[in-house]
Amino acid sequence: MPKSDLILLAMDESPILGLLERALHASGYAVSRAQDSESLDRSLLETTPALLLITQTLNGKNGLDLCRIILERFPTLPILLYADHDDNALFKKAVKVGISDFLYPPLRIDDIVNAIVHTQKRAERMGDWVRREVRRTTVSLQQRVDEMETLVKLGGTIQSTLDLDSVLTSVVTAAVELTGAEEGQLLILDDQTSELYMRAGRNFEENFARTFRLPVKDSIAGQVIHTGQAVSFCQDSPNKIKTSFLVYALIYVPLRIGGQVIGVLGVDNRQNKRPFTQHHELLMSVLADYAAVAINNARLFETSEQERAKLDTTIASIQDGVILIDKNRNILLINPAARKAFGLGLGDLTGLPVLNAVTHTDFVGILESISENPLKHHEIAFDDGRVFNTQYVPVAEIGAVITLEEITHLKMLDRLKSDFIHTISHDLRSPLTAIMGYVELLDRVGPLNDQQKQFVRHVQNSAQNITSLVNDLLDLGRIEAGFDTRKDEIALETIVHYTLDNLNQQMVDKNQNITLEIQQNLPPLRGNPIRLRQMVDNLLVNAVKYTPAGGSLTIRLLAENNQIIFEVIDTGVGIPTVDQPHIFEKFYRASNAPKNTPGTGLGLAIVKSIVENHNGRIWLESTVGKGSKFAVVLPASTAEPEIAQ
Repeated sequence: MPKSDLILLAMDESPILGLLERALHASGYAVSRAQDSESLDRSLLETTPALLLITQTLNGKNGLDLCRIILERFPTLPILLYADHDDNALFKKAVKVGISDFLYPPLRIDDIVNAIVHTQKRAERMGDWVRREVRRTTVSLQQRVDEMETLVKLGGTIQSTLDLDSVLTSVVTAAVELTGAEEGQLLILDDQTSELYMRAGRNFEENFARTFRLPVKDSIAGQVIHTGQAVSFCQDSPNKIKTSFLVYALIYVPLRIGGQVIGVLGVDNRQNKRPFTQHHELLMSVLADYAAVAINNARLFETSEQERAKLDTTIASIQDGVILIDKNRNILLINPAARKAFGLGLGDLTGLPVLNAVTHTDFVGILESISENPLKHHEIAFDDGRVFNTQYVPVAEIGAVITLEEITHLKMLDRLKSDFIHTISHDLRSPLTAIMGYVELLDRVGPLNDQQKQFVRHVQNSAQNITSLVNDLLDLGRIEAGFDTRKDEIALETIVHYTLDNLNQQMVDKNQNITLEIQQNLPPLRGNPIRLRQMVDNLLVNAVKYTPAGGSLTIRLLAENNQIIFEVIDTGVGIPTVDQPHIFEKFYRASNAPKNTPGTGLGLAIVKSIVENHNGRIWLESTVGKGSKFAVVLPASTAEPEIAQ
């Protein structure tokens, strides 16, 4: 025996230990001792014994228990157990633990050597078997790894490209390589002809693949289409699946999209009889799923592109300008109408900051103030007279869309209407004055009966109403034309107190409760005192007029961020939601306004014009049956007072 074979003796000090050492040395073995469990552990770690011979009891510890622990750590180590006597029960326990052989007295040197040689050979055979199994398992694992790498690579290809031909060819190639087949094909169902055509193939002649047609009826592939179940076979004689197409072995698996079978993925052997396995069928099913995903992705992309083309065509055809920007205000889309409005030409603007591309002063001002300005609609005026109504609408997860609607013609019509009304109003003042004068003279030229006096009062009331309407129209015309250029330092709370004093008797008559909340030390406004008083009068008169008896009014006046906020809150009839967008238009009155309530429909239009002429904002919050709130925000005065000219 070679000297490298080390025998580890785990035994207490005894005559038998010396006998074993001499016998093993005489047979050419190297010997090492371990007289307790600690030295045994150390020897096993520091040396590589060819065999361990251990006694039934080692330094008071059970030898079988020690063997059990050792074999868990070194499962291939051959172990001989030395017992004091022949004991079948002990032998059975030793076998269960995994001990290789069993020694007991009387011992002869030949018996010892033979037992060791036999145990070593048995261990060698076991080692050879383990190595073969490891090689076989390694080959099998490597094959599985290769399969997984192929599938992962194919999955990555599907995710990274929309070239359907390339992906499907890769699927068929993978099917042939993973199954070891001679040929592979991917067949797609033609709904119009009920035939299967070859969408991708491997190891087929080009002409054959191009002209291949397989009827669904009475074919194996058709069976897969109808049942949705895979088909595989291997026969000693070739099976005909189409004229001039005979195979020994075949696998067909279905391609499904949304529960519907759209085609078949198959591999076959036409020359050799090597069968396919269930594992091959499983791989084919996975590849078929990959192919189905690729086909579905291609269809979805095609549909998406078609819808995108429709959307692009629609947006390009819209006469209104459209600009879509992302959260960083970079241009995502701009249609020809918007390009034409700002004179942007035909260059590619995608990805550019919108304020770098569009530098119009009004447009820049809208974007810079959009976070503070609650108004959704703005106007952009061009030097050539064009006017656009601009709307900025945030779009969740994208950014915002800006639309431009040209309202030049509407502005022109509005000016024409205003000029017409202004002209008519001027022309009406003279005859109205004459009518009022003559009506007042009627009772001076002779006595009037009661009915005549009633008619005169009706004429006077009607003339006064028309006069009020004419005065409102003239006021509105002057405000819109910008004729009221006078600006003074004004304490708005003084105007509010003055107006409330004038309305006090009306509120007392209607038993209305008023709450006045005015902040101390309000900064002044810079504006036209006549128009600001007209604004306050109109808002407070409306609140008293449309609040029923016993109702309440709240007037708030406060300063915030260098602005004066004026709020009028009532518990009146409220304004319907459908009327609210139009309430500041000329001659518009809410649909639920009480009958016989006087009014021209110009009061709120005048208020809005006054507020805008003072660089302010006004808005409404109202609920039918609960009341309304009008809020006015005006800039506080920060400049030195101007000297009146």
